[in-house]
Amino acid sequence: MRKLVGRLAGALLALTLTSGFAAAQTKITVAVGGGACLCYLPTVLAQQLGEFDHAGLAVELVDLKGGSDALKAVLGGSADVVSGYFDHCVNLAAKKQELVAFVVYDRYPGLVLVVAPSHNGEIKSIKDLAGKKVGVSAPGSSTDFFLKYLLKKNGLDPAGTSVIGVGLGATAVAAMEQGQIDAAVMLDPSVTVLQGSHPDLQILSDTRTQKDTLGVFGGEYPGGALYSTAAWVASHDKEVQALTDAMLNTLAWIHAHSPEDIMAKMPPEMVGKNKELYLAALKNTIPMYSETGKMDPKGADAVLAVFSESSPEVAKANVDVSKTFTNKFVEQAKKTTGMNAK
Repeated sequence: MRKLVGRLAGALLALTLTSGFAAAQTKITVAVGGGACLCYLPTVLAQQLGEFDHAGLAVELVDLKGGSDALKAVLGGSADVVSGYFDHCVNLAAKKQELVAFVVYDRYPGLVLVVAPSHNGEIKSIKDLAGKKVGVSAPGSSTDFFLKYLLKKNGLDPAGTSVIGVGLGATAVAAMEQGQIDAAVMLDPSVTVLQGSHPDLQILSDTRTQKDTLGVFGGEYPGGALYSTAAWVASHDKEVQALTDAMLNTLAWIHAHSPEDIMAKMPPEMVGKNKELYLAALKNTIPMYSETGKMDPKGADAVLAVFSESSPEVAKANVDVSKTFTNKFVEQAKKTTGMNAK
């Protein structure tokens, strides 16, 4: 009888501790602009590694078609935080909507403008996209911003090109192979997957490396970040710090492990059947991931400059780009944990 009572007491204690831990966790919903894209890998990996749990958060990742859909989820109140491209913060600032990025995980945007295999002969340059159908993840997403910037930079009216939402993963690859579109702005692993089947794939613009990014934008151009409304960030100091800590730990883990180790932690459905191509894409992408989590103010200025060039609305808005990001939480993580947030 004593043994039975002891077991019951032990079970009750374990249940109490588990319930207490669960109660201590704060629920956060993070909208991701296309989880299969390697540009968002740090957010998915943080979940896989249990970093959000360790930080005291019960995080639900909601996978959406593109960055614009993730943004709508936060603005509409169905999500707390966006895991998406920082440029939305700048674009919305011109419309008097305050968004703040608090940890950056992509040093470069990783956007690639690719010609559909069946159109290699007729499309040799960006100027040849006039009147063509070009795929983006979703209208109003960063892929769409990038396309409009390149068209304007090359003397074309963006309105003269048909923009079609095709997603970021298998749907984008299928649209390219089936000839539904003439070209597309894509990201890895989709670009590498397409190259695996079409070695002569023609790339018109590439921002997967520092050199290429500098060539396109004239400076470093931050990509993926965690951001939310200024009001939410101001009223959820503890949660924002916990998210930042989790992402910084994940970035440190990425740079301390091999591509094979990273791939092994990712959900199988995101890796897909062809592990070799996924691994090749991952090897190309790892240099893109930040080592510090900090926003480079010059990078934020570059985003503003790009939008000012391609959008009269942004150019006239006198956006104070310093209000679209904060490094406070990254700096705090460095002080409390000794993380090397350079």
